[in-house]
Amino acid sequence: MKKVKFNVPQRAFTLVEMLVTLAVISLLMSIMLPCLGMAKKQCHATICRSNIRQIYIANTGYALNNNDFYVLAAKDLSSGSGGRHRWHGVRQSSGVSPDPEKNTFDPKKGPLKAYLQGGKVKECPAKVKYVEEGSLNAFEAGCGGYGYNAIGIGSRSYQYGFSNKAMRSSMKISEIRQASRKIMFTDTAFAQGFPQKSYIIEYSFCEPPNWVMDLGKGIEEVGEPQPSIHFRHLDKTTVVWCDGHITAESLDFITAKSPDFLSAANTETDEFKIGWFGPENNSLFRPK
Repeated sequence: MKKVKFNVPQRAFTLVEMLVTLAVISLLMSIMLPCLGMAKKQCHATICRSNIRQIYIANTGYALNNNDFYVLAAKDLSSGSGGRHRWHGVRQSSGVSPDPEKNTFDPKKGPLKAYLQGGKVKECPAKVKYVEEGSLNAFEAGCGGYGYNAIGIGSRSYQYGFSNKAMRSSMKISEIRQASRKIMFTDTAFAQGFPQKSYIIEYSFCEPPNWVMDLGKGIEEVGEPQPSIHFRHLDKTTVVWCDGHITAESLDFITAKSPDFLSAANTETDEFKIGWFGPENNSLFRPK
């Protein structure tokens, strides 16, 4: 029996159908893209929590092997030009050399090298636009975007004020009161170049709302540093406390109480989401 072939006419898409299809695809993309962007940012925040936990574990491990003392924040910070030593590494110069390599911290010479994989602090995954590391203003390059509570944990500023003596000894685990309410590390950055051309650099310390100094009448909390806590993860900063728990905190204030603080600095720190959370005092930074 001979097979009969039927030619079925092929129907093409009409212009209207194509436009409708494109409109539906565009609508779906407009819905999905923000969700994908949010998911990516949440993923960055999760990785950041893991990174900051590793630094906490490293610092705790260091203390357990060093008579209960936490790692020093920067033992020569008060010696001029910022010094050569940080909790995350050591550099050849004190930060003023025209040779960028001499200004860059080497994590393999840092005090936490034995407690971190590869000896280096992992970088925060958020795409922060720091100034180029070769710049002399990038004198804190290498901290990974995380800052240490140098005032209350990494030094003895609450005993000796801002001095060489204070910088040469850190606090002990056993000396920290209410560890669940004392900051150890946060996300950090530092604004520079205002008011002409502002930018941010990596910064090794999370500064408290007030300086801690001995002005001849005992230890006082005076003035106000430029803020360095960076709220870069969905307008929140990652914080690891001295008991090891981690939180995400929202920015509460940036305005300096000190009249000497440049108004331009307040504008720029707001733009870069740099400021403080919690009370407008040093209660979250004080060891006791």
